[in-house]
Amino acid sequence: MDTALKTELNLHRARVYRGRLLLILAALILASVGLWAVTVGSTTIPTLDVLAILQARLFAPEKADAYSAVYNTIIWDIRLPRVIMAGFTGAALAVAGAAYQGMFRNPLADPYLTGVSQGAALGAVAGFMLPAAVPAALVPVLAFMGAILSVAAVYSIARTGRTLPVTTLILGGVAVGAFLASITSYLIIISDEKVHGIVFWLLGTFSLADWWRVAIMLPYILAGTAVLLLMARPLNVMQLDEEQAEQLGINVERTKLIILAAATLTTAAAVCFCGAIGFVGIIIPHAVRMTCGPDYRLLLPMSLLGGAAFLILADTAARTVMAPTEIPVGIITAIIGAPFFLYLLNQKKKAVF
Repeated sequence: MDTALKTELNLHRARVYRGRLLLILAALILASVGLWAVTVGSTTIPTLDVLAILQARLFAPEKADAYSAVYNTIIWDIRLPRVIMAGFTGAALAVAGAAYQGMFRNPLADPYLTGVSQGAALGAVAGFMLPAAVPAALVPVLAFMGAILSVAAVYSIARTGRTLPVTTLILGGVAVGAFLASITSYLIIISDEKVHGIVFWLLGTFSLADWWRVAIMLPYILAGTAVLLLMARPLNVMQLDEEQAEQLGINVERTKLIILAAATLTTAAAVCFCGAIGFVGIIIPHAVRMTCGPDYRLLLPMSLLGGAAFLILADTAARTVMAPTEIPVGIITAIIGAPFFLYLLNQKKKAVF
């Protein structure tokens, strides 16, 4: 075998091996963070008790009653669904952000670029303002519909014939988002006594997490995330330019549409119950890119795991830092994410000039 070819093959194997190790390490970190988050709160529960109760609940339900009823309720009915919802929300936002950054070839792109958050916010605020007789469960449904319709409007504005120009898509997202945000602001002004609940939702919260909400959001996030993970190779090729990608067999316009649809689905499902939580889709993919490289075959799954761990940690901080008062988790992510965003902006400015 030619020496150069053999060296390249060995390097490829080393990259694959390193990628697998990183994924295993990230998965272990995520599991550890999730377990720790279940133990922490106004009532601290020993890790061994948490493991014992989870094991009984999952594999021997008849033995679960042998443990403290209070611990059972706190772990299974309150903390575990909240940790799972935070994890899947963080994973959805991070992997959608990574896919958008690849599609737009811009590290400052995030899942809310096409008006998802503004559409979800308008739908949720409209739900909050409905009469008290209307079930509260309608709020996330309206938020989900608002997010989907917002992106559909942006897509119809941006599409030119059979092409989807990236610049037009971004400008359409900005325009539609600003329009929806103005309507949302007006509704908040006239909402009177409901303003506290609206603002708390808009800033992001997992305080209403339960198994019903987890079961509703899970299929959409799993489906959308699976599609985005399958887009790793096209995203790698699209980092060249669209003409070269076409020459290498990638249907660029179809790929854009698939990424847009899948990222919208995951983001809409993530925000419809917990509000628009910012910066996760920017800082996690970029942090992963700096540590693991630009290969989307590794970048996407690492962003998924990193986003899940990050948002679990942020939510744990939100509910414990000022306990018993809970801070909206969006405030925590903004405190961390805003300086990082400014750093990215500064790096991009240096690259341009």
